[in-house]
Amino acid sequence: MKPYSDALLGELFDQLFPVCRSITGPGLRQSLGLFAEWMPLSFEQVPTGTDIFDWTVPSEWHIHGARLTGPDGRVIVDFADNNLHVVNYAEPVDRHMSLQALQPHLYSLPDLPQAVPYVTSYYRRNWGFCLADDQRQRLSDGDYHVWIDSEFVDGGLDFAHCLVPGESEQEILLSSYLCHPSMANNELSGPLVLLGLYHRIRSWPRRRYSYRFLLNPETIGSLCFLSRHHEHLSKVLAGGLVLTCLGGPSQGLSYKASRQGKGLIDRVVQHVMAHDDSWSCRPFTPEHGSDERQYCSPGFNLPVGNITRTTYGSYPGYHNSLDDKQFMDIAQVVNSIDRIESLLRSVEIGGVFANTKPYGEPHLSKYALYPTENSSKTRSMSADCLEDGRRRLNLVLQVLSHCDGTRCLVELADTLGMPLEQLSPVVETLEHNRLLCAGSACR
Repeated sequence: MKPYSDALLGELFDQLFPVCRSITGPGLRQSLGLFAEWMPLSFEQVPTGTDIFDWTVPSEWHIHGARLTGPDGRVIVDFADNNLHVVNYAEPVDRHMSLQALQPHLYSLPDLPQAVPYVTSYYRRNWGFCLADDQRQRLSDGDYHVWIDSEFVDGGLDFAHCLVPGESEQEILLSSYLCHPSMANNELSGPLVLLGLYHRIRSWPRRRYSYRFLLNPETIGSLCFLSRHHEHLSKVLAGGLVLTCLGGPSQGLSYKASRQGKGLIDRVVQHVMAHDDSWSCRPFTPEHGSDERQYCSPGFNLPVGNITRTTYGSYPGYHNSLDDKQFMDIAQVVNSIDRIESLLRSVEIGGVFANTKPYGEPHLSKYALYPTENSSKTRSMSADCLEDGRRRLNLVLQVLSHCDGTRCLVELADTLGMPLEQLSPVVETLEHNRLLCAGSACR
């Protein structure tokens, strides 16, 4: 595995951006392979034709080239110049036709006349070219040559994941998708943040939870993952985040709640919002979003939310060629890594803990957590020191009283009106003295 630093994210972006990705095929495998150079991914493939719940894994799409040539012999669009120029999953075609016959197979955006749209046809055989609308309006009558060199191959759908183990078997799932061709914020920002978080979390001196990192094609890829791993997730998943659109210019982060709306991460985000107004929260909806719609569907109902910076559908470059590296700033990607890492540190202490000495108050002086006498030395301490000591002792008592093995610590932080991170030193001290244990890590 190659040595990692955040400074390398821009170079990795430049390698990934030109790759023609789709929900299957060589572009997807090439992209997963690039990430596997930086994190120890395990690969799985679900064969073509496999029924996955109400879906069927399609044939792989392999494209070798495509051109639209005008009546004067000039090439109007070429797949080699921009892989958005061809409808993703286009069937092969090689024919001549009039402009009138061609028009139903042309796609452009009149409201964004210089942008090339991103169009797909995964599950219905079709073909087409995508081009800027100002270019489309200049097309003249005549005979056009359409040529798309593609094929459909029996193979499979690929996804990859890895686990960073923690003290507990309970897992936090961090997921992103790789299936769009050359787009930046909507495609590459999520996987780049995922990679950064892998290396951050891997370097933590301790982890109360285990962390699973997943890359898959959107929708059917997450369903393929769930078809094989949902029973495991239903037993161990403490929470999850789908990472998408995390490199745009927006200054805040936006969280879309899970369908449950009361999972650990849901509660921690609501808590963080009370102390940091750069966070916002959206309610769960199946109408818009990403793979959280699959994790939160009624049959699974897993506590998985979605986190974005410049949210899908809210910017002009969404699903078109304007979504490029100029729009998606690598510095914003790194800032998203910083912010989500901070959130996950809060998740680490926001969950359920249990007092290991629940019958009466523990004898705190045995652990140097309570003054043993009212000595002159104690009386001579400054008022500030006494106040700090009493405040810390009160937090120790509050934590021990609250932690009965059923309630999340984030509830206590909300009650006390303080950020979770202020409870962290107390929690760590009590864990060190074996007076407190976390969730399923309790023995």
